[in-house]
Amino acid sequence: MNRNEAESLLKRYVRNDKMLYHCYASEAVMRALAKRLDRDEEKWGIAGLLHDIDTEITNADPKKHALVAEELLRDEGIEEDILDAIKMHNEEATGLERTTEFQHALAASETITGLIYATALVYPDKKIKDVKVKSVTKRMKQSAFAASVSRDNIKECEKIGIPLNEFVEIALNAMKEISAKIGL
Repeated sequence: MNRNEAESLLKRYVRNDKMLYHCYASEAVMRALAKRLDRDEEKWGIAGLLHDIDTEITNADPKKHALVAEELLRDEGIEEDILDAIKMHNEEATGLERTTEFQHALAASETITGLIYATALVYPDKKIKDVKVKSVTKRMKQSAFAASVSRDNIKECEKIGIPLNEFVEIALNAMKEISAKIGL
């Protein structure tokens, strides 16, 4: 499946603009991370794009979310390692711990987008262009800020050999490149 086919599939199941923004942001971060790690950018991007395809179907039920996505995507012929990363971005549904680079990358990438988005929204113009790495890492330490964002998931970047500051910079730059597409 190519990127355009993946986006068409995503839009068949996801109607909420904010959820689409999140998926596009996750795709951008995954592509940038794949580039940094010399991995398959297309494959990693598709995983980021499609990881929340079942959110509206499952009402984000943590016991079902990602498992339904795996079923949907398996029927579409998505590669097994992409299915695995998507399924494992929600450990609660599987009862298993993430173990692979791809799994850690997706969990960290899709989660950092929420923290960056929330950080941008506290700026006067609510735009990502002025957000700095230091602002995001500062908010990592403030558990009440964007409280639903799992700091532990974000820190999984270190399990794939990327220090937090570098990871935030990669993610922030990737999201800045598509700021208009993600409403920032």
